[in-house]
Amino acid sequence: MKQKWLAFLLALALLLPGIPARAEEPSVSAEAAVVLNGATGGVIYAKNADARLPMSSTTKIMTALLLAEQPDLQKAIVTTAEMVTVEGTSMGLKAGDTVSYHDLLYGMLLTSGNDAANTVAYALAGSIEAFAEMMNQKAAELGLQNTHFVTPSGLDADGHYTSARDLAVLAAEALRNPEFAKAAASKTAKLHYGNPPYDRVLTNHNRLLSSYEGAIGVKTGFTKKAGRCLVSAAERDGALVVAVTLHDPNDWEDHRNLLDYGFSKLKTNEISTDLAARRLPVVGGTMEEVAIEAEPAELSLTDEEWKRLESRTELPPFLYAPVTAGEKVGCIRYLLDGRELAVREIVTSEDVGAFVYQRPPFWERLRQAIFWLLAAL
Repeated sequence: MKQKWLAFLLALALLLPGIPARAEEPSVSAEAAVVLNGATGGVIYAKNADARLPMSSTTKIMTALLLAEQPDLQKAIVTTAEMVTVEGTSMGLKAGDTVSYHDLLYGMLLTSGNDAANTVAYALAGSIEAFAEMMNQKAAELGLQNTHFVTPSGLDADGHYTSARDLAVLAAEALRNPEFAKAAASKTAKLHYGNPPYDRVLTNHNRLLSSYEGAIGVKTGFTKKAGRCLVSAAERDGALVVAVTLHDPNDWEDHRNLLDYGFSKLKTNEISTDLAARRLPVVGGTMEEVAIEAEPAELSLTDEEWKRLESRTELPPFLYAPVTAGEKVGCIRYLLDGRELAVREIVTSEDVGAFVYQRPPFWERLRQAIFWLLAAL
């Protein structure tokens, strides 16, 4: 009888509105894995997230980011044998080829060209060793505490490692670069390089771009030592989820589950600060105050992140007339643990003209002078 009652109560609980089913954490076959809220860097799921492991060609996320940050991606270089002589995957470069930074970026992120990564290292730093220093400096700037680079391509080397958490943070940062993001999301790319240059088409190795809704990148990788490594990212309804697995024999399926789990934990809401009751004093105006307004912001956060979200309103104590509607006068900053997630401008919503003093006519001024003179006698 007791078992029947328990079964009845369980069924009733599942039918009651307002009690959402709790998404179970995914079970993954990876040695290490992590899921991040791409907008905040907040960890949604972690498995051995800080373990130092080899990462194969996901290394190229850093190499590609350093290249994407260059001011002129149309710059072309002529390759040397030293640049392109490297084992493993290739975009087909040969010594003497003319190739642009733009095409090297796509050669790394689509076909995982080790020749492209080596060429970038020599082009930007002059040597593999000097470029590794650039990579490690950037890692330090991003706060990656369990990462050290030795090669630009991800070929195995002593001291070349990262963690799932660091790799996810790096990917989220790289996706903020529009050139990187565009390349990482491209299923194919028509490029123009060679000796002489000719058109050719490269295809992205990331199958999630065609099989997972909202997928926008970012990088595959494999070596015998590192196993299968994968960094993925997807956007839905304003939310960005980044997933990483290291040494994962079932990475494609694991990433679908990890990304699904990430989206299940994010809530997208429109937030605003009510400024209807706020008016700014105006000095020297035809009105003493002016109305202000701000556009709402949309954020995707976990329940815990929503609880910690703060807003900071920045306004001057007063304005000088004249004031024009739509004039920027301040801002609202939305902060999570001190990190700025969004900024919205505060603008005036009406015009306020300047008060113009009009001097009385001569006879009126004379009359007033006589009045005050007589009053003083």
